[in-house]
Amino acid sequence: MLWYGLVDQAIASVKVLPQSQIKNPEALTKFIGYFERNRAHIPCYAVRKELGLRNSSHIGERMNGLLVSERQKHNGMSWSVSGSVGLASLTALARNKESALWFDEGTIEYKLAA
Repeated sequence: MLWYGLVDQAIASVKVLPQSQIKNPEALTKFIGYFERNRAHIPCYAVRKELGLRNSSHIGERMNGLLVSERQKHNGMSWSVSGSVGLASLTALARNKESALWFDEGTIEYKLAA
């Protein structure tokens, strides 16, 4: 059902599962809550596939690895939240070749990616 973006139907089908098949009712409640909170952000994956769009977070995970993990996690360092965000921001500027625009004009280009 979620492949087709049918969040309401997915929630309804989970809610009618027999109690004998539910090992952890609390986990099921959290599961349903996740879908209810994120309903607006759950796409129709079938349509995305037909349009040739990605259905994975691979690019986002890869960029996180390049911007954050590689520099911050594997060198035995401890980072504050603001320091981590700052370093990731500077690394992203350099990686996207936008540092000159940022430092000269205080702006960056926003480009949408599929």
